[in-house]
Amino acid sequence: MLRRRYGIVLAVFVAALPGRADEPKVEKKTVRLAHIKLSGSMGEAAPSSDPLLGSFSEHFKSKLDRIRKARKDANIHALYLQLDGLHIGWGKLDELCQTIADFRKSGKKVYAYLESGNTKDYLAALACDEVCIPESGWLMLTGLSAEVTFYKELLDKIGAQADMLQMGDYKSAAEPLLRKKMSKPAREQLTRVLDDYFEKSLVQRIVRSRRGKNFTAEQVKKLIDEGPYTARAALKAGLIDRIAYADAYRDQLRDALKKQQKADLFAFIKDYGKEDKKEIDFSNPFAFFKLLTTPSKAKSSSNPKIAVIYASGVITTGKSEGGLFEDETVGSTTMIEAIRQAEKDETVKAIVLRVDSPGGSALASDLIWNELKHAKKPVLASMSDTAASGGYYISMAAQKIFAEPSTLTGSIGVVGGKLAIGGTLNKIGITTDVIRRGANAGIFSTDQPFSDSERKALTALMQDTYDQFLDKALAGRHKAGKKMTRDELLKLAGGRIWTGRQAKENGLIDELGTLQDALAAARALANLPADKEPELLQLPKSKGFLDSLLEDVGGLRAGRLRMPALAPEWQRKLRGLDGLLQLRGEPVWLMLPYRVDIE
Repeated sequence: MLRRRYGIVLAVFVAALPGRADEPKVEKKTVRLAHIKLSGSMGEAAPSSDPLLGSFSEHFKSKLDRIRKARKDANIHALYLQLDGLHIGWGKLDELCQTIADFRKSGKKVYAYLESGNTKDYLAALACDEVCIPESGWLMLTGLSAEVTFYKELLDKIGAQADMLQMGDYKSAAEPLLRKKMSKPAREQLTRVLDDYFEKSLVQRIVRSRRGKNFTAEQVKKLIDEGPYTARAALKAGLIDRIAYADAYRDQLRDALKKQQKADLFAFIKDYGKEDKKEIDFSNPFAFFKLLTTPSKAKSSSNPKIAVIYASGVITTGKSEGGLFEDETVGSTTMIEAIRQAEKDETVKAIVLRVDSPGGSALASDLIWNELKHAKKPVLASMSDTAASGGYYISMAAQKIFAEPSTLTGSIGVVGGKLAIGGTLNKIGITTDVIRRGANAGIFSTDQPFSDSERKALTALMQDTYDQFLDKALAGRHKAGKKMTRDELLKLAGGRIWTGRQAKENGLIDELGTLQDALAAARALANLPADKEPELLQLPKSKGFLDSLLEDVGGLRAGRLRMPALAPEWQRKLRGLDGLLQLRGEPVWLMLPYRVDIE
């Protein structure tokens, strides 16, 4: 009897114990918020495999790929974008906003946090579901301005003279060296472009994004005229959705997402999708030698691929190299090697040329165009922020051209000349005595401006280059199926610049779309499966640490100058000289009018 009672008590005790082996475990659900920081210029280039240089920054496509990865990741429930000083052009802004919009189509929400939003930070944030600013932050919504810096008076003070010629009334690339302010044609076309950006890239984007506020275009323009805004003023005006410091905002999102997803736990995934770079232990004496080794090349798979060839920077002859402000040039030799590599690789089924260039050398542009034109594989072009003049020239070889609505393109025209510094040298006691044979033997002497005979000869050279540009542009448009006469093209040429929207309306490009759209079109032309993302071969490959070091040393020997770290204000003013100086040995240029900053 006693044994039976104890048995009953024991059975009751055991039944009351938690976590019995025969009972199913209840797993707690975790809601995950992916964090990605967007800041800086985010250039266009193939990713670097270098252990040191590859860790400094991510390129534009890498950032967008992380957003796309979060969209497809079933473990990610929402996206938190930290916007901190975007210095990108209007084309990249379009593509970024489209990528965010595609993410939202998955049903997941995107939250934007910015502390002191500039215009492009804010416009990117408007693509999200919610915009938050801290109480002490502000919104720099003040409109747009196009700034052009001129160097004529500087040249006068040092005794130098720019002697430049141009083909096309609107081809004003050399004006910063010749004038103190914009010419009438230059002001006319820049005003046309600025108006397009203001009305469609700024005002209409705010109207569409703040639908709940029922803003009209005129109301938005009034709000712009009354900017900038403190956080509270921006909230009151309906320009943002919430005021909170970063930690408090994450806590608010945590509570909302847990409730929405009926989750028990919350995880904030900082720097979601960012590739972990191996840190180099400099306390190890052999670590430095690791930097000097050439990065090992990843073995290419046998899977079908699309080659993405980046043309980012001023176009020059020879190999790609750095400029005064560390901007990479588009060297014709480097580009031709990349195109041939893609052509020879049997796994590459199509080529997409990704262009972010204001142009440059006419010769280099034509050499690149020729190599692309003779490619046996399908070639498409995808324009980023800028694909003008020489940047447009190399795109003409494509079967189809894609551009963003706000891409700056066109500028079909030619400019050429030289900088005569004889007066500068005289000021510091350097004189030159010359003996010549031939009427035009001194055509590119830097001592004196052109003689009448030299000017006539250079004009003939430039006219022929301009005629080639027009002929090839017309042939490219016909190949793409566009019906256009030479007279119609002339009305669009002459150095005129256009936004992507305007270029599409005028038939200079074929489609408004992103790099992803161009890749999809390339996939179709190459008969690759539409439901499977193809592998990408991204070219030209970035230089390693040792290559860059040797290039710098060689550059110093060749007299190439690298500018020291300057205040941002000085860099913005002087950066326009960079492309012009890189082309000083080239007789004829296909260059965008000015370095245009529209902020």
